[in-house]
Amino acid sequence: MRCSCTLQISEPNEFDIMLVMPITRIQLEECDDTGAYYYLTFKRNPKEKYLIRFLDEDRKLSADKMLTALRKIIKEEVKNIKDVEVTVKRKKARSPAITLLIKNSSAEISVDIILALEVQQSWPPSTQDGLNIERWLGRKVRRELRNKPIYLVAKQNKKEKVPRGNTWRLSFSHIEKAMMNNHGSIKTCCETDGAKCCRKDCLKLLKYLLEKLKMEYAKELEKFCSYHVKTAFFHSCVIWPNDTDWQYENLEHCFQNYLGYFLRCLQDSQLPHFFIPQYNLLGPDDKASSHFLSRKINYQLNNRFPIFQQEH
Repeated sequence: MRCSCTLQISEPNEFDIMLVMPITRIQLEECDDTGAYYYLTFKRNPKEKYLIRFLDEDRKLSADKMLTALRKIIKEEVKNIKDVEVTVKRKKARSPAITLLIKNSSAEISVDIILALEVQQSWPPSTQDGLNIERWLGRKVRRELRNKPIYLVAKQNKKEKVPRGNTWRLSFSHIEKAMMNNHGSIKTCCETDGAKCCRKDCLKLLKYLLEKLKMEYAKELEKFCSYHVKTAFFHSCVIWPNDTDWQYENLEHCFQNYLGYFLRCLQDSQLPHFFIPQYNLLGPDDKASSHFLSRKINYQLNNRFPIFQQEH
């Protein structure tokens, strides 16, 4: 097992730590029509014998059992930390994360620990038409990224009428990170000797806008998260693939292009998952909240974003 740590772009006091567990001989079985959620079974007895105790009565790998065991280990380890105050937050329904709160005299930090299974095999068929980055990063980069292993995180499928805690969701956070780190159509983009673009700044702005609106309208916007914004961002990078489309001095114009795309997605209740195109992140059930968010963003847009002027 290993971990990778990433800082949330617009919240410097929030971190994600992904605990990556390599796993072999696993078989993926789609559990709905999204192409994102899977049951996991072993083709033969698992090479990793310790995993046998996490199988359910149908011989499926239980996400709930694994998360419960991990939570127990983390709680025990937290007791050994003496120099700072660390607490494990109460479990959130359907969340794949175990959240730690770390407090000292000057700050409070939230750390989400996410268990991810790393599987060395071909990406599932549902991803075949996704990751359309040929015009942006090139065909070679797409091929290289698709040769990377797939990750699965313990995530309850909300479509299940009777939750059994044995579903896993595809995760592409490692691919997203790679694209963010090498986001230019020209390799020197944002390097010391290259031109600076405003892609990341546009993403920061829309993330911040959504966060501020969620603070004001928590109930109405509870279905939205930064992943909607990030997905729209990657689609925008494909629509406007060149570094000249994101010149730093044109930040306002570029942000409005990106925001305009996101607003169209909200209005149409259609935001395809960047890696799994058949999976719409804004389904029919989300139409009312999508239109609510669209109205609130349009108000901000038409009034020069008064929410950005408010004091922290």
